[in-house]
Amino acid sequence: MLPSSLAVRLVWPGRPEPRTRPVGELVLRRGSDPRARLIHGDNVQALRTLAGAGVKAALVYLDPPFFTGREHTLVERRDGRSDPRTRTAAFDDRWESLEAYLESLVERVTLARELLLPEGCLVLHVDPRTSHYLKVLCDEVFGADCFASEIVWRYRRWPSKTKNFQRVHDVLLRYVRDPKAEPRFRQLYEPLAASTRATWGDKRQRAVVDASGRRVRSSTTADASPGTPLGDVWEIGIVAPVAKERTGYPTQKPLALLERLLESCTEPGDLVVDPYLGSGTTAVAALRLGRRAIGVDMNRRAVTIARKRLDDLGIDAVEERLIEPEEAEPAPVREAASPRRGGFADAG
Repeated sequence: MLPSSLAVRLVWPGRPEPRTRPVGELVLRRGSDPRARLIHGDNVQALRTLAGAGVKAALVYLDPPFFTGREHTLVERRDGRSDPRTRTAAFDDRWESLEAYLESLVERVTLARELLLPEGCLVLHVDPRTSHYLKVLCDEVFGADCFASEIVWRYRRWPSKTKNFQRVHDVLLRYVRDPKAEPRFRQLYEPLAASTRATWGDKRQRAVVDASGRRVRSSTTADASPGTPLGDVWEIGIVAPVAKERTGYPTQKPLALLERLLESCTEPGDLVVDPYLGSGTTAVAALRLGRRAIGVDMNRRAVTIARKRLDDLGIDAVEERLIEPEEAEPAPVREAASPRRGGFADAG
């Protein structure tokens, strides 16, 4: 573990200092089940408003745009029409610069940290093109000693024509709120390898040590082995084009990925916050596992899709609209940090 005294800061020309802004107001639109809250509005203001209301979460999961330089579209099927699909804008992932992208995320990570319980954690889901920058930014916001793990999500997809190794993984950076607090964590297990079962069977192994504490052999107990402790490389398939859970929302993440994360880092009844609601996968996974969820998205269609998925679970999610306050002082005009450039929404 790195020393808590280690201070880091990623600097770029024109990087602004954080400013204090007033909180917004949440207005109820519909819904009756407080276990699931869907907020339509800008996630920066929503995070600030939730923190001002004293909301505390065991996990904040952020799945932001990946700095792809593209505008992403939602593909929806229309039954009974000659044109079976329609396309509408989902989120804009075009940026003036890498600095503008990093600036948007460091503000959101900072606000998300304020929502965490002492034993809670934040997970930032990005890809290898920016994960090294964002790890430094998270070290700055949380402290280097709060870094817990880097999870590699490995998946299979159609190969691309490139003179390079195929990119088949994302990166999930996990940071704890307080390194001195006992973290929310439950050990999960993977099936034993075939070679292990052939040699030792499916019973739990126990190490036999000598007087010096050195392991000399293993013995087999009568208890069944739970498997191999889950490591930090997860092989989980992407959402297939014909999968039942597919919504048509771009970059939709599989339920299996979010359920594994929530089972590891939260307990039943805990609150999970997703500032980039997208298709609502985080909220759906949370409610399926007996957790509570708050999701935020500025795309009205994303909120509608997430609500439909929760309706299918029998959850009448509370839907709220964020009313933003007038800023106490005008924001500085800077092309590299346009507040509407980049969309700030992604599929969870």
